[in-house]
Amino acid sequence: MEIDWQSLGFSYMPVKSNIRYKFSGGKWDDGILCSSDKIELSIASNCLHYGQAAFEGLKAFCCKDGKVRVFRPGENALRLNRTSAHIMGPEIPLEIFNEAVQRVVQDNIEYVPPYGTGGSLYIRPLLIGVTPQIGISASDDYIFLVLVSPVGPYYKGGIKPVDACVSEFDRAAPRGTGHIKIAGNYAASLYPTRKAKDMGCQVALFLDAAKREYIEEFGTSNFIGISHDGAYVTPDSSSILDSITNKSLRLIARDLGIEVERRPIKIEELSSFREVGACGTAVIITPVRNICHGEKIYRFRDEIGPVLKQLYDRMTGIQYGEVEDVHGWMQEIKLS
Repeated sequence: MEIDWQSLGFSYMPVKSNIRYKFSGGKWDDGILCSSDKIELSIASNCLHYGQAAFEGLKAFCCKDGKVRVFRPGENALRLNRTSAHIMGPEIPLEIFNEAVQRVVQDNIEYVPPYGTGGSLYIRPLLIGVTPQIGISASDDYIFLVLVSPVGPYYKGGIKPVDACVSEFDRAAPRGTGHIKIAGNYAASLYPTRKAKDMGCQVALFLDAAKREYIEEFGTSNFIGISHDGAYVTPDSSSILDSITNKSLRLIARDLGIEVERRPIKIEELSSFREVGACGTAVIITPVRNICHGEKIYRFRDEIGPVLKQLYDRMTGIQYGEVEDVHGWMQEIKLS
């Protein structure tokens, strides 16, 4: 299949295969590679009615030395298991998670965008409860699958800043499910995101649901602020997702001698930041130009700021093998 690597966007593309494991009778099977991207479920499957569905997102990169490597898959495995435990799903052993990633990337190796294109192979692990049932309870049977799709650089022609607005809605309740990666959290963000776009903003910024005084996170990304004295500041809250990208950027910041603060951030503190960004797997860092909060507009930069750019460059340099991977984050895909 001929692929125009330069025209790739961030959207789903059918590839050669996906991999699927079934959990039944208290144990996982050996998994199979499937050529079809369709799945057959009972209309009474638990995931369709009661939302027992969890997912992850990570990427494989063709590096400068020609080898294909995946960024921090072990962290995604741990987070998926934290989510699964919360929704009463089974544990996915680390060896099964890693094997699934290895096998599906190996089988679709021709879909990994070449080094220099700015693209990557997006990897989406998914866990769903599939027992047919009407009563509300945890499923007995599950499917763990991993699909892949080639994606291009999120920003074609350079990184572009976005505008955000503080949402009137709540993303997640205290002691709720904001800290795990379940499908329902994202369904809950769709309407607030549409309302933000109706106001001319690309993303919504959520405050804490209890007091609506503290910054939580953007609709699909963690919040980063660079203070006027150059510190990397990000919220500390039990109801936001523990972003692997944010976790990695914090360590990179420390490597670069940047002070890191993970703490509650009052909404009024936006005026104390010289750079603001949203961070996540898809884009690494999206610079934020303006944040609207009622009648007040907090203004930042019309381009990515120097600190966020330094962090972005170091992260992508590690992922593409241009910068030494001193933390051992990149897991090589073994090819026969």
